[in-house]
Amino acid sequence: MKTTRHQLTALPLAAAAILFAACQNGTAGNPGQNDAKRDAAGAPKAMNLKRTELARFNEPWAMTFLPDGRLLVTEKKGNLRLFDPVTGKTGNISGTPSVAYGGQGGLGDIALHPDYANNRMVYLSFAESGGNGTQGAAIMRAKLALDDQGNGQLSDGEVIWRQVPKVEGEGHYSHRIVFATDGKMFVTSGERQKFFPAQDMKANLGKVLRLNDDGTSPADNPFFAQGGVATQIWSLGHRNLLGLAFNPADGKLYEHEMGPRGGDEFNVIERGKNYGYPEVSDGDHYSGKSIPDHKTRPEFRAPLMTWTPVISPSSLMFYTGKRIPQWTGDALISGLSSEALIRVKIENGHAREVERIDMGERIRDVVQAPDESVWALEDGSNAKLLRLAP
Repeated sequence: MKTTRHQLTALPLAAAAILFAACQNGTAGNPGQNDAKRDAAGAPKAMNLKRTELARFNEPWAMTFLPDGRLLVTEKKGNLRLFDPVTGKTGNISGTPSVAYGGQGGLGDIALHPDYANNRMVYLSFAESGGNGTQGAAIMRAKLALDDQGNGQLSDGEVIWRQVPKVEGEGHYSHRIVFATDGKMFVTSGERQKFFPAQDMKANLGKVLRLNDDGTSPADNPFFAQGGVATQIWSLGHRNLLGLAFNPADGKLYEHEMGPRGGDEFNVIERGKNYGYPEVSDGDHYSGKSIPDHKTRPEFRAPLMTWTPVISPSSLMFYTGKRIPQWTGDALISGLSSEALIRVKIENGHAREVERIDMGERIRDVVQAPDESVWALEDGSNAKLLRLAP
């Protein structure tokens, strides 16, 4: 059974349906194309969704549900929080790794091992110092124990993966984690704003990686014979990959990444493929220097779609519930600069944006809850955790 940070959503949980105070009403917005019902004038009709504030966090980065319906939330400064939707209380989990906090660095993603119910193993990604002003992403796995007071502790923590090489700068760590149905772990590793490591097989920067659950490299990876960090690589030529999720409808792995100045991408990830960055992009360098478009280099795998102006995509999920039927089967992308949730429909190998929900704030993460509502996490200090449902 596939278990990722966005799953464990089919579990029955009455508590997740409880509404809390501080409710805000909102409606789904639209950027110009929408497959929802249309009004009498022919314009796309927005769907009414109630927005309920559940809690607040300090610079949250990622969240995932536990089997009992409680929610784990990471905060960039190194805190791991436990939110209980029944009581509305937020506790603390000790034992998190020391993080290099600054810029885009800090505590990042969190994922449960596919056999979490038996081994209680969780995975945390984070930025760590490397000495001489360098940093890099890493992944720690540890066992989680919870107490009766709504708190918990991580034990037996070990770092099982690191970015190579560590470089200066505090951007483009990426470090998203998802597990496949066979138990293999996929990790996004950003190019750390250094451009050309994305094409360097001696670096695991600018890549999607496929690992065993202990951080070792599977022997059937496409570049395993090259040795070194190339054994980890599943695909290459990526920039800043903040969204990674399997689509239950087709079993394929999808990813989105921030383009440079323009050209945010939505990709289907294929074994051994090169996605072209920085040789090609539908955006240009911030310096103004042009980058050839994808269409000029057909040897590289082109994205399914791109955005200019950018949406600054920050996380990705596929909605499998029926509570919001218009969304069933579609991808949901949280947006930072776009301050929105972006709904993408995938049909016959093509992707298109069909709805944009104006959230009014930068959105860092989005997940499906056990009761099939959608929970969105704002970015920054005093960030709201919001529940969206009809």
